[in-house]
Amino acid sequence: MTNPYELAERAADELRERSGVDSYDVAVVLGSGWKEGATTLGEPQSVVDASTLSGFFAPTVAGHGGEILSVTIGGANVALIAGRVHLYEGHSAHEVVHPVRTVIAAGAKKIVLTNAAGGLDPAIPPGRVVVIRDHLNFTATSPLEGTAPPAGYAARFVDLTDLYSARLRTALLSARPELTEGVYMGFRGPHYETPAEISMAATLGASLVGMSTVLEAIAARHLDAEVLALSLVSNFAAGVGAGSLSHKEVLEAGQEAAASLGALLSDVLRAL
Repeated sequence: MTNPYELAERAADELRERSGVDSYDVAVVLGSGWKEGATTLGEPQSVVDASTLSGFFAPTVAGHGGEILSVTIGGANVALIAGRVHLYEGHSAHEVVHPVRTVIAAGAKKIVLTNAAGGLDPAIPPGRVVVIRDHLNFTATSPLEGTAPPAGYAARFVDLTDLYSARLRTALLSARPELTEGVYMGFRGPHYETPAEISMAATLGASLVGMSTVLEAIAARHLDAEVLALSLVSNFAAGVGAGSLSHKEVLEAGQEAAASLGALLSDVLRAL
């Protein structure tokens, strides 16, 4: 297998050439429902088909495009990654985090991860955004498994004490004091969790559940990037609310919240 760090460096060089951006300051991974909000950030200077970059795959999930858009906000060059892939699509942990490693190799030292999540707190209804304070990794894998990182990279035994940057969370909460914080539990998916699994998650301290984010956060922190993560509560998790769960519900929640998500992303990027 190609060394994943060398592959990210190659993809970063290709991204620079095709986007015309020499170096990014911030990157945002757009989860389900978030791309609609990102359209309010302004006309992109460039749009790169991510599947044409080394090591990238076209997403197979509705609501995930396959592009990297470049925008300038407050003088900062921002990469918007609209094309997350997941473990449940048959990808390895290295493949899942490849877009994040690529934009960090292209200069981004601040990474904003967004997702749609199931909510465990009845007091936080669908449509609200929660700032991730910490996570529980129930994917049974890590992007640092396998061959050790090559010379020039940090050891794989990365400290995750400040995984979700306290500095960035404080800056955002100062700008948006109405937001609350929570703990995200990452599962492999693609099936939704059972009510018993949700009960377990709550007992362990989770307030959000989803199928992404945790591996990307670990990979970004290993590369010394600061991480901020946001969950749009798209639905109540199994057993918390009435009714069945569906991906259509997730997408509809993002569409309904698009305007507020766009304003929030703008505030996030300016707060950083």
